[in-house]
Amino acid sequence: MRLTKLEDIETLKPFDCGDDDLNGFLIDDAMFYRQQMLANTFVLEDDEQTLAYYSLLNDKISSTTVPKNLWRKLRNTIPHEKHFSSYPAVKIGRLAVSLSCKQGGIGTRLVSGIKQMLVQQQSQSACRFLTVDAYRAAVPFYVKNGFKMLVNEIAEEAYTIPMYYDLKQLMK
Repeated sequence: MRLTKLEDIETLKPFDCGDDDLNGFLIDDAMFYRQQMLANTFVLEDDEQTLAYYSLLNDKISSTTVPKNLWRKLRNTIPHEKHFSSYPAVKIGRLAVSLSCKQGGIGTRLVSGIKQMLVQQQSQSACRFLTVDAYRAAVPFYVKNGFKMLVNEIAEEAYTIPMYYDLKQLMK
């Protein structure tokens, strides 16, 4: 298995995660996002297939988009003299694992690798949080990986749920 930036791959190997939107992003949109400097996509593959991929982009957690009670809790994790109206984050724009690899722990290993990479690269560009707009079905996966919701309750019509992980806990 090898993890490679999408632009360094000559030919994309077959991939199917069972979700047309996620499959389509990798095949049709990921390179465009890279060319427009909007997101970087990383592909995990073996000799025959693409096993998984994820895309990362810049984000922020802001007082204007988070319920006040959650914002206070989040802000209280940062020393008072450094309170801002928003805090830097990196967003997992897309994360998908091939149907042939589901339940094998690849998704958890990728999320752990992303967290470690962000903490280790703090000297290049600092970010406090890792965020994701999780599909409803993926919320338990992200909770298992330490993410918390950025909403008090999930609206019935919500397609995705905003979640975050505080990278500071890896520095302890």
